[in-house]
Amino acid sequence: MKAAITPILAVATLVLTWGRDLPPPVVAVVALVLGAAVLSAVHHAEVVAHKVGEPFGSLVLAVAVTVIEVALIVTLMISGGAKTQSLARDTVFAAVMITCNGLVGLSLLVAALRRRVAVFNPEGTGGAFATVITIATLSLVLPNVTTSRPGPEFSPAQLAFAAVTSLALYALFVTVQTRRHRDYFLPITTAGEVIDTEQHVDPPTGRAALTSLGLLLLALIGVVGLAKGVSPAIEKAVGDLGMPQAVVGVAIALLVLLPETIAAVRAAARDRVQTSLNLAIGSAMASIGLTIPAIAIAKIWLSGPLLLGLGGTQMILLALTVAVGTLTIVPGRANVLQGGLHLSLAAVFLFMAASP
Repeated sequence: MKAAITPILAVATLVLTWGRDLPPPVVAVVALVLGAAVLSAVHHAEVVAHKVGEPFGSLVLAVAVTVIEVALIVTLMISGGAKTQSLARDTVFAAVMITCNGLVGLSLLVAALRRRVAVFNPEGTGGAFATVITIATLSLVLPNVTTSRPGPEFSPAQLAFAAVTSLALYALFVTVQTRRHRDYFLPITTAGEVIDTEQHVDPPTGRAALTSLGLLLLALIGVVGLAKGVSPAIEKAVGDLGMPQAVVGVAIALLVLLPETIAAVRAAARDRVQTSLNLAIGSAMASIGLTIPAIAIAKIWLSGPLLLGLGGTQMILLALTVAVGTLTIVPGRANVLQGGLHLSLAAVFLFMAASP
């Protein structure tokens, strides 16, 4: 019952607080409702995932969260002026680093502590990771070396090409994941046997799954909408602490990715490491693969430059993520060392974002 009421409460709170200057006590209440909505979103996502099975289930939360994340970025860019020209870059890069390092590392660490070794399919995970890195490099690194526009910015033609390429690669990956090589993305046992169904748990009825899907969407709308409501408090805190504006993008990514983080950790605790990695890397791919096309379309109405190119520190962290991630994925087995390495990279990213 609580899981059904919470999304409605979150949306009601969103309606009552939207566009208002919230005093600190109200911000605290909104934050509590936001946390409850996150937990509700995780519950309903798991119900839908159990009904449709893997790897479709992992796509549900990743795509739903990303679509609303795009709406949040565009909304803030429209209302934020010049200080938000790099918000899309900051948020997307933060999502990539948080998922490919923080979420991957946490999932591997939880699974390895439980079974000593976390086992997953390197073919599916490697393909997903390669797609993320390709889209990230084309969208966030290439603008630094193009000559059509000064600074880390694409020309309109280049932005359109990057958008089409990102969307095409994302669509190709989803086709491979859900149709041609679905078995590459199913969880496996420590002996390498594919787990195609969950044992000892009856799947929910179609009506229950549809209800959960609707409540999931409501919860996600509430999560991102309430996150936008508390974002002025975050921006003020960032300014008072003297931190760079990029921290706002990191905070947005952390809030939006919280449901997937909880779902991935729960899957890892059940020895479903592949499901955790599907959620983690799939979230990164959906974030960047859908955000760049959406921002390219929104640029028609947005004024000012759209800064996409990463800085030097960010490119070093991306390159280090590629190297460590590749060495982690290739064997198809990981222990606490790999989990710790990825978590340390996530910590370095968060520290450097706050103190560049």
